[in-house]
Amino acid sequence: MNGGEQPGPEGRGEGDRLARLSQATLRINESLDFDTVLQEVVDNARTLTEARYGAITVWGEAGQRPDFIVSGLTREEHQGLWEMPQGLGFFEYLSGLTTPLRLSNIAGYLGALGMGQFTPPISVSSLLVAPVRQQGAGVGTIYLAHEAEGREFSQDDEETLVMFAAQAALVIANARRHREERRAKADLETLINTSPVGVVVFDAAAGMPTFINREALRIVEGLSDPGEAPERLLEGLTFRRADGREVSLREFPLARALGSGETVRAEEIEMQVPDGRRVSAIINATPILSEDGALESVVVTLQDLPPLRELGRQHAEFLALVSQELLAPLTSIRGSAAAVLKDLARLDLAKSRQFFSLIEWQADRMQGLIWDLLELARIQAGTLLLTPEPTDLAFLVGQAQASFQEGESGHPVEVEFPPDLPQVAADRQRALQVLDRLLSHATGYSREGSVITVSARREESHVAVCVAGRDQDIPVQPLPLLFRRRSPVGGGGESVSGGEALGLAVCRGIVEAHGGRMWVENDGPDLGSRFIFTLPLAGETAPGRVDRRASLSAAEGRAARGLGRVLVVEDDPQALWHIRHTLTEAGYTPVATWDPEEAERLIVTERPHLVLLDSALAGADGSGLMQRIARATDAPVLLLSGRGPDPERELARAFESGAEDYIASPFSSTELVARVGAALRRRDAPEPAPDQGSFQLGELAVDYARRRVTVGGRAVELTDTEYRLLCELAVNAGRTLSRERLMRRVWSARESGDSSMLRGYVRRLREKLGETAENPRYIFNEPRAGYRLGEAEEPDEAMP
Repeated sequence: MNGGEQPGPEGRGEGDRLARLSQATLRINESLDFDTVLQEVVDNARTLTEARYGAITVWGEAGQRPDFIVSGLTREEHQGLWEMPQGLGFFEYLSGLTTPLRLSNIAGYLGALGMGQFTPPISVSSLLVAPVRQQGAGVGTIYLAHEAEGREFSQDDEETLVMFAAQAALVIANARRHREERRAKADLETLINTSPVGVVVFDAAAGMPTFINREALRIVEGLSDPGEAPERLLEGLTFRRADGREVSLREFPLARALGSGETVRAEEIEMQVPDGRRVSAIINATPILSEDGALESVVVTLQDLPPLRELGRQHAEFLALVSQELLAPLTSIRGSAAAVLKDLARLDLAKSRQFFSLIEWQADRMQGLIWDLLELARIQAGTLLLTPEPTDLAFLVGQAQASFQEGESGHPVEVEFPPDLPQVAADRQRALQVLDRLLSHATGYSREGSVITVSARREESHVAVCVAGRDQDIPVQPLPLLFRRRSPVGGGGESVSGGEALGLAVCRGIVEAHGGRMWVENDGPDLGSRFIFTLPLAGETAPGRVDRRASLSAAEGRAARGLGRVLVVEDDPQALWHIRHTLTEAGYTPVATWDPEEAERLIVTERPHLVLLDSALAGADGSGLMQRIARATDAPVLLLSGRGPDPERELARAFESGAEDYIASPFSSTELVARVGAALRRRDAPEPAPDQGSFQLGELAVDYARRRVTVGGRAVELTDTEYRLLCELAVNAGRTLSRERLMRRVWSARESGDSSMLRGYVRRLREKLGETAENPRYIFNEPRAGYRLGEAEEPDEAMP
């Protein structure tokens, strides 16, 4: 359909047009980069027709936004052209054309289509559209336009554009195929690089490696000198095989060794360099043959042997611990049985009953140990079954209290619960098991007759339960070790027994499987210690009048795409594989990388809902990576801690940069899934708004309903954690809040004591509010007490 025709410019013959077409075709073939090709196509289409404006749309897979490249427009015009009302429908209509379209009366044409209100952001007098098709299938559409009145496209322009579009179709198809091949190659390389097994691909003819993944480089890094290339390292290697044969690559070139085409399966091989350094690995080698049977390459996989040996040693140590724990009651049982049998005729009934009671008690003890072992195995395998349901904690604690006092422990139990404590989502039997064990454990570290207190408080999306002995004395230094299978407690060599440590490990596993956390707090020698664990709230119980449409849309959006995308940044291939597998099985979509630089690109392209970040990577450069991630996304960041040389310092640095929470290594699959789910639920949940609609202090204003903070009318951008910290201070304006309270309220399930993290957040919050610690206007530091927000003012008028 043509809306106007005009002969082409004078002096342009067929030969000139073909020459210009040939030059344009050569230019669009100079690159295979997809975006570059599209830009060249639209630029050369403009040049061939002397158009003022040009654009091209190339539609991708169903549901994806098309590529839209322009020429001759500013950035603002480009954005406005695509986002204008009815713009998408207009381009969709034009892209469906199978023949060229030339218009001189655009307004009349749009009116006939029922799009009379369509007004582009640029002034256009005439339009030329040509479909880009290859083998009968649409590839895209080219749009050209003149700006000046009276300037129209000619029949010659239309024919030129049609011929050029035919050439462009083949070039665009080739560029798209090249892009898909590069993506497939990059995906394959990423998969192999994140594999927990080393992979090396050798060219059989040259005897040189063509690909070495990250894990393979890590395995042999102890053999190479700094900066030494892998090819140079291979020249001096000696291999000692399982049958005792030695192969030196100095005497027997690798090309000859590979030429045999031998297949190796799970063979233990030792690699050694001339100075005596050596590593051991389990090797698999598979030859790759061409169609005519010639050897082309060899794929070798390596599995680091020392970690496997260390795992075996740990298993042996654990078996020894279990044997010792079971041997003690078994010895008592055997001794009691022998005493009864030896003097059966002379023993009176009371004495016999005493021996049999001892046998029964020790048998119960053995049964408890075996049950704990089974529970721990289920926790570590991620197969612990839980049936969470809305549970009244006060009733549950009452049951535990009654059961505990029936045992005549000699310790009274006091319960201190607020009257408005919400219900929690908990497996009642498992939660009761945790309470019973903690009450029993508290008696072992409390003086005879002392009171044991059970209290609870709400911590945002969780309820924290505290079991404390008033003069319970657990030394500060070894508190983190209490939850290990075997853990020293006293400075003089006394220790928690293996059975107690095993029971505490089971308790922590149960709590973490619920999505909570368990820890110990100590105020110092002879001042008492507390076991604290958290359980998630049952359902949507967060109070407040915040508009929940935004948070619901986030949750619904994730539901439509699965449980959500999780970016995993971890440089340990084995841990990366385990995390990715666990998240996939749980219904999440993991996006994994070991490269910190790649992580920043994936945040932009994949837009993850949550980031799992190795704390060693976050803190390796002064938290530079953590800071960049915090600037690039609002998604919560969970740290994977425990593998670096100084994990506590790494955590402190990363928290100062905006990390949301952490998962301590080692962790089970159940804990990982629960912690990720809890973090996403906290992010989707509406902010617990205070009763008042807004807060104002001088020029500082907080609108809780709109979650907006301004200073002197200027909007202040805060991270989620910074906003929660400001809200906590604002709700308690004029009161000094202790550092411990702020840590518990803002970072609900985290141990207190990490004051450096709190100071870092307060410092950044002050900077954003335009004040300093030396000259505060809003946030005041009370020495040895905490922080205070100045007295609130009654707002005279609504916030802007």
